[in-house]
Amino acid sequence: MSTQTQQRPPTGARPEPEPARPRSRRQRPRIGLIVLGTVIAVLFVLPLWWAAVSALRPQRETFSTLSPVSLWTLLPRGLTVGNFGRLFDAEFGRALLNSTIVTVATLVIGLAICATAAFALAVLKFPGRGVIFAVMVISFLIPFDAIAIPLMSIFRDAHLENTYLALVLPGVGNGLAVFLLRGFFLGVPIDLAEAARVEGLGWWGVFWRIYLPLSRPALIGAGLILFVFQWQAYLWPLLIAPDPEMTVAPVAIAQFAGQQGVDFGAIFAGAVLTALVPLLILLFFQRYFTQSVSSSGLK
Repeated sequence: MSTQTQQRPPTGARPEPEPARPRSRRQRPRIGLIVLGTVIAVLFVLPLWWAAVSALRPQRETFSTLSPVSLWTLLPRGLTVGNFGRLFDAEFGRALLNSTIVTVATLVIGLAICATAAFALAVLKFPGRGVIFAVMVISFLIPFDAIAIPLMSIFRDAHLENTYLALVLPGVGNGLAVFLLRGFFLGVPIDLAEAARVEGLGWWGVFWRIYLPLSRPALIGAGLILFVFQWQAYLWPLLIAPDPEMTVAPVAIAQFAGQQGVDFGAIFAGAVLTALVPLLILLFFQRYFTQSVSSSGLK
């Protein structure tokens, strides 16, 4: 009994701390992930950097520095803006304006349509809701190129060729955007809607006053999807708007490759300008897009 009493630590004494693990062992996995992420980032950035540099170098030097690969492959020996001059001499500014008009119109109208459709599929209960949602999911799994030709025939029969309406309409009903918004709306407690209904608020008021203010990250994520889909569209504008006055930026860039030759300098210049806009927007709204994607699967 006395032996056990002697072995007990005195009251209030601090226990001896466990020996700490070597700091280097704990940091090794983290350092490895940082190195791996850096290597992957560099592999993604290098082609973009080369394209940007090629837009600022003389056309004759575009591919001459690739063999053999050296420091001058990624650094221009001489800077020039002649590529951008030839680009805008071909009325590329008009094409950029058309792309901006079509994209902004698609963004505004598409968000209104996709948000209301997602709210109906997430909150309202009506027969066939599951079937409609399944059809909508299948719609964004089918490549647009597969339906472009039949859709072009429908638009031509409706005399919508060479109009902004024809360029905007196919992009306003995006199944992926509806899917994203519906997942976010399902995460909103239904008790909020039921309490608002008890207070006499209609479904439109519930959508406008409760769901929309809470869904800013999801709206930004869906808006980015609509923006990128329309900004990079090539096949549909090529088919439905052959008029030079209605040419959009991707089609205008492709026109620098013709039977007389390929102007790679102007192509790289146009690619840099068209890529810069979505790049800046995605960098600015990246955290909202990540939040919308991560929360769309929560219920």
